[in-house]
Amino acid sequence: MTSGTGGTETSGSGDIARTLELLWDTGRRPSRGPKPALTLDRIVEAAVRLADTEGLEGLSMRRVAAELGTGTMSLYRYVPGKGELLDLMLDRVQRPSEDPVDPGDGGWRAALEALARETLALYRRHPWLLQVNQSRPILGPSALDGMEKVLTRIRPMGLSDPELVSSIIMIDGYVVGAARSQLYEQEAERRTGLTDAEFWQAQVPMLEKAMASGRYPVMASLSEDAFGRDFDHFEFGLQRILDGLEVLVAARKA
Repeated sequence: MTSGTGGTETSGSGDIARTLELLWDTGRRPSRGPKPALTLDRIVEAAVRLADTEGLEGLSMRRVAAELGTGTMSLYRYVPGKGELLDLMLDRVQRPSEDPVDPGDGGWRAALEALARETLALYRRHPWLLQVNQSRPILGPSALDGMEKVLTRIRPMGLSDPELVSSIIMIDGYVVGAARSQLYEQEAERRTGLTDAEFWQAQVPMLEKAMASGRYPVMASLSEDAFGRDFDHFEFGLQRILDGLEVLVAARKA
């Protein structure tokens, strides 16, 4: 259900048939022989850990093999390459959280709120997701389980099927934008060595002169907390989206 744009990698770039076989565990398994030292699960988990700590730029079959203490060629017995591995990683991180967001009263609005907060938490746990273009996702069990759960709870909205799906896409797009902004702020601080407060403080003298010039009367009239860090922009925007959907749902019921 997650989607990113302008990423450094693209989902579905590997062998689609082989990826689906691995996601849905439909391949043939050897019935005899010693238990393999590696498993597909261990490989995918190691790849996710690597991406979490080093980003996608640090992800390669060689690095995953090193993480597992094995040779690179041994990985190819389980997964064809990096493209297929990435799709397995995307489905893996969408598995239900061990600490899910409270769904509230069970209504459609609470379901979409929970979806938004769970998705934001997902991006915070795995920032590399923002580097992946998922405009054409490979749909595995975790992704479909999540979609089924949300659609079941928002079906009572009474919207058409395309509108229900669009509601989920709208929430996801909003969360992606918020998550990307937060990630960019952290990256800017890391690269420049300036905290957010230090960055804006450096501009205060010039901004005070600009506000006193009379050229920006509306901005000069704003309260001191207008651009403060205490205001929850994410929550404000989320609630306004849900308010808009409330109006549509009410109109359809009327």
